[in-house]
Amino acid sequence: MRIISGKYKSKRINAPKNLPVRPTTDMAKESLFNILNNLYYFDNITVLDLFAGTGNISYEFASRGTENIYAVDAHFNCVKFINKTADELEMNITTFKSDVYKFLEKTAINADVVFADPPYDFEEAQFLKIVDLVFENDLLNEEGVLIVEHSKHTNLSNHEKFSYDKRYGGNVFSFFELD
Repeated sequence: MRIISGKYKSKRINAPKNLPVRPTTDMAKESLFNILNNLYYFDNITVLDLFAGTGNISYEFASRGTENIYAVDAHFNCVKFINKTADELEMNITTFKSDVYKFLEKTAINADVVFADPPYDFEEAQFLKIVDLVFENDLLNEEGVLIVEHSKHTNLSNHEKFSYDKRYGGNVFSFFELD
């Protein structure tokens, strides 16, 4: 994987092969950040990266100047890799080794961008539970957005907080916002 833009533009990061991850493709990530670039000044936001995996999305935010990044993953080696990479690149990423659902039930972190990249084989109800927990626990700041990455075979558009989606090949980013 590589960082698309910012301080570490074009930097390649090689994750260990044994991590249970499916990193967001460079094409999809670049498209996502083009959207976000029109919505936010990256140095003024707080980001919550759920199912962080390799930290791919967190590194992209950090490279673009985001200082408040929280990455959550249940897998010890994913969290270890994110910590190691963040230390090497002097990125301000706080990690939590936790089940995402339990984390969302307990956290007091408020974010401008909540990004969730759960396994594509989740059931629709598992995806929607993430959305519900973010809104039930008021985790989004006023102009905030929740983005859920999923496959084109999953449809989340019936949720009341759904705003729109963007499709890139087999990847879909569904956007959810406060009213």
